[in-house]
Amino acid sequence: MNHFSTVEKGFTLPVWVVAAAKAATQVLLGNDFEPDQLIRLPNTQEKISIPVQSTSLIDHGNKALAINYSDPGEVLDITRGMEIWALVQFQKNHELLKSRKNSDEINSWLNLVPGFGFGRHISTGKPSISTFTYELLNLNIRDLVPKGFSLNLEIVFPQGKELAERTSNSAFGVVEGLALIGTQAQVQTSASPDQLKKIIDDLRTRCDDCNFSGDLIFVIGENGFELATKVGFDQTSIIKTGNWIGPSIVAAANSGVKKLLLFGYHGKLIKLAGGIFHTHHHLADSRLEILTYLAVQEGIPQYLIESLSKMKTIEQAFLLLDKEHSDIAKSLWLRIAREIEFRSSKYLGRYVHSSMEIGAVLFDRHRKLRWFGPHGLKQLGSLGQSLRT
Repeated sequence: MNHFSTVEKGFTLPVWVVAAAKAATQVLLGNDFEPDQLIRLPNTQEKISIPVQSTSLIDHGNKALAINYSDPGEVLDITRGMEIWALVQFQKNHELLKSRKNSDEINSWLNLVPGFGFGRHISTGKPSISTFTYELLNLNIRDLVPKGFSLNLEIVFPQGKELAERTSNSAFGVVEGLALIGTQAQVQTSASPDQLKKIIDDLRTRCDDCNFSGDLIFVIGENGFELATKVGFDQTSIIKTGNWIGPSIVAAANSGVKKLLLFGYHGKLIKLAGGIFHTHHHLADSRLEILTYLAVQEGIPQYLIESLSKMKTIEQAFLLLDKEHSDIAKSLWLRIAREIEFRSSKYLGRYVHSSMEIGAVLFDRHRKLRWFGPHGLKQLGSLGQSLRT
């Protein structure tokens, strides 16, 4: 059996959560604390060794708490060093049955409780958690739960609510904290060179297809991809770029793309309007500065510009302007969409001579398409007209 070393490789947040939950469950069973937890991975015989900081019985031995810290390895990530608490308690199955209204959940061995700092879906109140995370929990903890019992697992991220403000979670309906949406154990960041190579490989595959029309859509991340397909875009024309937007634009032109649509959350794509074409927040984050600069260019009243500059996040600035001056907000964001198209074409021209048309479409925190650059609206065609109204 092979084991990874956490010194050499970084792991996603679900792995650290499951390690803490497993350590706490073992202590609740009366076993000694194991500071290094072996975690099984789905669809493989491999295990990884994950350190846990500490565990303790609490509430007169009826519950157990484990604490560890997220380590994404060499990858720049906001969860680096973030504290994780896993609180576990056994519950008799008949008690769990009484506490649940949904009959589909009666036979579940796990009752997952989103504690402080753990993101919830605003529409349902349920924890934002991936299938992969549930698979890890099933593989590593289910067999530890005594027969006739289920496990209450409360996950707490003490810094989660604060850190979530630096993400785009709210754009995808996740509030109150960080989501557990990892889809694999090992970290693969959208800022890594390997991600760019994958994008280029995807481009070549799509563009070499004899049925390729010449039109392509770039989205950032899984959430953008999901929304793009939901509103009616053909999946075969969509490529996830991660944060390598600039080099991906150049690669698209070199691959023979004729029309390219940039489709993304306004809080991310606004960076392009400021000439920032690698959008990872650790490398550059001047969104408020870009917003206020373009507000000046748009001729927005000075007192509003001063208010915008005092906001902590781009989302707060947008909400302030949209609530009090919706017409001005619309005018500004349309300006930003036009600027994204202009700056992207200018960026492309620095590296290659190309007539590729670049359009931009931006959606808001409610996943509603709101702002279109001139080329973006044209590329959307009839779909764009229906979404705009």
